[in-house]
Amino acid sequence: MTSMAIDSANLGADAEDASQDFERLAEPFRREIRLHCYRMLGSLQEAEDLVQETYLRAWRSFGSFDGGSMRAWLYKIATNACLNALESRKHQQRYMPDQLGPAVDPSAFSAPVNDIPWLEPYPDTDLEGIADSAPNPEVRFTARESVQLAFVAAIQQLPPRQRAVLMLCDVLGWASAEAARLLESTTASINSALQRARETLSKSYSDRRPSIQSPPTAAQQKLLSRYLQAWEGHNVDNFVALLKEDAAAIMPPWLQWLAGREIIGTFFAGAWKTCGGLHLVPTSANGQPAFAVYEFSSAKEQWNAHSIHVITLENDVIAQMTIFIEPRLFHSFGLPQSLPRDAVAARAHPQHTS
Repeated sequence: MTSMAIDSANLGADAEDASQDFERLAEPFRREIRLHCYRMLGSLQEAEDLVQETYLRAWRSFGSFDGGSMRAWLYKIATNACLNALESRKHQQRYMPDQLGPAVDPSAFSAPVNDIPWLEPYPDTDLEGIADSAPNPEVRFTARESVQLAFVAAIQQLPPRQRAVLMLCDVLGWASAEAARLLESTTASINSALQRARETLSKSYSDRRPSIQSPPTAAQQKLLSRYLQAWEGHNVDNFVALLKEDAAAIMPPWLQWLAGREIIGTFFAGAWKTCGGLHLVPTSANGQPAFAVYEFSSAKEQWNAHSIHVITLENDVIAQMTIFIEPRLFHSFGLPQSLPRDAVAARAHPQHTS
């Protein structure tokens, strides 16, 4: 059975049939359940753990499934599992640096902060095959918007139960009565929680709400190619020319962040002097263009995973770069932790040394 340790050889005929029935009914929803858990938790790894827990719980109680909506039943189990996980952990929300303080001067950067639970990116490969199944036009947040970093970061600031209600009603398009049944609550209680969630979100998200990202236009694709070339060539002038005047650069686990293209240019002009060659692999995350960045290690003669860049475009300029400096994320994007030197074609990789 996919992703679950059930040995059908040791099952009786009836149990084996039940296992096959469960897989047939439940597996088509695995990706959207994982996305739901990610939105709730802000962490790809935690989302994967909760999906495994959801499917294990569902399998164990499959005998009590009444033959109704398998999708609704899985959402109920997953949502409750997420709420339990949030209740049990020290921090009930994840952050982005720009939520914790104002932008700073490049000289103010200090050491990374690893004891803050940072939001993580979500690879677009895990979004494939998920339909926008909202049943009515009153859904407030489309499937495309509700996976973008700005939205996921904003809803992490909601109390867990309000977060769940907002997800069910305003993202998935469920009626309040349906959400009440799932959460074993009353319609009045759900409507109250939904109203409070909307009010909070309007204060923290409306000013940050980006234009809905569509697949990049031809002009934007050219811009992204120029971004790759500027980074690999350590060309600060060409890099800065791609940025909006008030662009932001956010780099968890650094608490500090930058605003303004000239300030961003000053910072990276200094940073690039202390790093080796860079190799960028185009990818996508949270419905946005992205790059996986490898840095060359002369000591090991190989390219090592460095960071995931998620790009927010506004027309034909870059409005924000969110740079997740966390090599372990490469596994989730289906990318290796290192590349042999010869695996990367020479494209003008400066070999600066510290």
